[in-house]
Amino acid sequence: MKNEQYPINGVESGEAWRLFKIMGEFVEGMDTLKDISRAVSIFGSARTDPESAYYKTAEKTAALFAEQGFAVITGGGGGVMEAANKGAGEAGGTSVGLNILLPSEQTPNPYADIRQEFKYFFIRKVMFIKHSKAVIIIPGGFGTLDEAFEVMTLIQTKRIRPVPVIFMGSDYWRGLIDWVKQKLVGERMISPENLDIIQMIDEPEKVVQAVADFYG
Repeated sequence: MKNEQYPINGVESGEAWRLFKIMGEFVEGMDTLKDISRAVSIFGSARTDPESAYYKTAEKTAALFAEQGFAVITGGGGGVMEAANKGAGEAGGTSVGLNILLPSEQTPNPYADIRQEFKYFFIRKVMFIKHSKAVIIIPGGFGTLDEAFEVMTLIQTKRIRPVPVIFMGSDYWRGLIDWVKQKLVGERMISPENLDIIQMIDEPEKVVQAVADFYG
């Protein structure tokens, strides 16, 4: 017999059953990452070419964190994510890729030794935040901005513990940070002290040191 969907209080039954898929994805993610206790998340564009300076920056930064005993978590795709997973793995560290299932563009890179695929963006972001002692933002697009501002919002509203949020690539990010200062602070959309959440550092060695300094 064909399985028909019937409205439940105005919601299709298929929508209600989706809650079990969401719960299952949370359980899978938590089980996959259960042994990850000290990690950094590195965000950036999937479209970054391997010859670009951003790719090389991500690779070196991840390698330095791996050498300090940090697992490196990325979105599991190409570009900056691939570079970070590659750098961590080649430095002997734990390289984690949390891939998102998309109709196009996002293909898992081969450098993550711990992998998990997600259908739901919000569950994937919970996994990033739950396990990260620091968040590194390397140039990217809408997805990178979404991840960066989600973390900053959660810190601002005290929904998570403060962690270093470091933007790498000052030439790329300076206009955005200046806009935040001029518009968001200037028009009192955020408090001046909220700027303390953000750091902008270009050199991989200084990024790793900033995280070490944060935790004393």
